[in-house]
Amino acid sequence: MAKSNKRVFFIIPLVVFLLAMVMFYFRLGKETDIKISTSMNKPLPEFSLPLLSDTSRMMTNQDLPKTPFLLNIWGSWCPTCKVEHPFLMQLHEKGVPLVGVNYKDELSDALGYLNQYQDPFIYSVQDLDGQYAIDLGLTGAPETFVVDGAGVVYKHILGEVNQTNWANEIQPCLMAVGDTTLSEDAKVQACS
Repeated sequence: MAKSNKRVFFIIPLVVFLLAMVMFYFRLGKETDIKISTSMNKPLPEFSLPLLSDTSRMMTNQDLPKTPFLLNIWGSWCPTCKVEHPFLMQLHEKGVPLVGVNYKDELSDALGYLNQYQDPFIYSVQDLDGQYAIDLGLTGAPETFVVDGAGVVYKHILGEVNQTNWANEIQPCLMAVGDTTLSEDAKVQACS
């Protein structure tokens, strides 16, 4: 009886290990990125959030740019946001419209961050409780959305904006969204 118990204790872990190896084998080479589409091809969720630089002033969807822009979710506590920030400054210097959503950050920390690293945004709103970011489908900061002048989301970028994804994905999408001669389907295709 003791000999069969020892076999069971040996066989069960071996079977679990073999099943795990088979699962890993079939996942090799498959896409691992999580694709979020809760906001895609839909208007931005309605918001009324305080302006970071003047929390007595509330900003709403009506205050968003009427031309295509990038909506960037960031926080002073976010290490990847610090990595991304110099490139956002380059985009700002090129005239790319950026709107910031400061996610779950204390006001003094957020303002200190922008004072230290400079402010690339047309304006930033404070999403202290994080509810607006959740409504957008945020999985973590930083994340960026390509939005047209009517407030419709065309692309959701997970992680940092950098030279590579700017050149290959974001800029072509931003240009297509702003091209009034393109059909809606062509814009969606350019941003997918």
